[in-house]
Amino acid sequence: MKVRVAKRPIVVPGFCFAGVACGLKASGKKDLALLVSEVPATAVAAFTTNKVKAAPVLVGQERVKTGQIQAVVVNSGNANASTAQPGLRLARDTCAHVAQTLGIDEKLVFPSSTGKIGVLPPWEKMRAGIQKAAKELSPRGFWNAQAGTMTTDAFPKASVRQIVLAGKPVTIAGMAKGAGMINPNMATLLCYVLTDACIERAALQQVLDVTLADSFNAISVDGDTSTNDTLLLLANGVAGNRKISQNGKGFLTFKQAVGEVLRELARLVVKDGEGATRVIDIFVRGAKTPAEAEQVARSVAYSPLVKTAFFGGDPNWGRIACAVGYAGASVNPDTLDLAVGKVLIGKNGMSTGKDSERQAAQVMQQPEFSVTIDLHLGRGTAHVVTSDLSVGYVRFNSAYST
Repeated sequence: MKVRVAKRPIVVPGFCFAGVACGLKASGKKDLALLVSEVPATAVAAFTTNKVKAAPVLVGQERVKTGQIQAVVVNSGNANASTAQPGLRLARDTCAHVAQTLGIDEKLVFPSSTGKIGVLPPWEKMRAGIQKAAKELSPRGFWNAQAGTMTTDAFPKASVRQIVLAGKPVTIAGMAKGAGMINPNMATLLCYVLTDACIERAALQQVLDVTLADSFNAISVDGDTSTNDTLLLLANGVAGNRKISQNGKGFLTFKQAVGEVLRELARLVVKDGEGATRVIDIFVRGAKTPAEAEQVARSVAYSPLVKTAFFGGDPNWGRIACAVGYAGASVNPDTLDLAVGKVLIGKNGMSTGKDSERQAAQVMQQPEFSVTIDLHLGRGTAHVVTSDLSVGYVRFNSAYST
């Protein structure tokens, strides 16, 4: 899906950025990034649920437990996953070299990698890239850093919000990469959200827990969960606002702004799904419980038959009903309703006819549309954002080795 991105300058007070090419990508494009706070920042994170975790994920999980991170080093073109102990040593050596170069505590450095799985990154190139990036750190280097994180992405993904907390202006900015292997929890992505807000760590953790549910944990492109998924939220406090607590003034405003940033980034990831031509919102209502509503939504969103119908613009009532039926949730076929956009194509377990299908087919020609499933069994609801499954996805992934 073609998306135009206006690269307006993005500045987050107290943060500097850099993105350089160090030879990890054969293309010669940027493949290493640094994100550095002028002071240690309060940190929380979420990671892949895949049991095969990349070395930088394992190291990142250790580092974020301290509650503070000052520098993030990201390489693209090589995932440093399925590399056993040598990969772990390299991830730790990378952090140590960043710390030495910047003159900070090694425990404050957080690593991320993305790219080809099963290959150890070349250390000499990584080391040279870190030194080069450190020299190019700049408050206006956001887009360069974002470029250094990208792999198969067709376009960069960023989101910014400006809010006021206790009379102090606060910036919240996020960058994300991800296009294929997208499936929660988490998706196959790297995401960094940076803010100059002053906030207690418990409050920051609650913000992340709540906002993840309807952003990155509510999307799917292809049903594959990566080995490297990482979302890091950093708050360096240089805005000077009164520290936000979980029940304090300003918490809801901050949470809403972070949620908007994450939802915008998550939607951009789906738009950039490999070979994607359409973005589809799957809404489920009337389930017995919210958990069962989510089961149904994910079943429809993951179905290859449904997703290929989306690509073809075919309002195939039967394929969607089938996916609802095997979701594992409570379903009464005689009360099942289904709509594409505002067009009802199924009522009480039966098709509403050819006229409705023709109207729905027109809706499905749009780059974004919705599918609403009503089970009429309770009050449970769910929402998942997915993409279609195109010929382009198959061509791309049959030829691309990551």
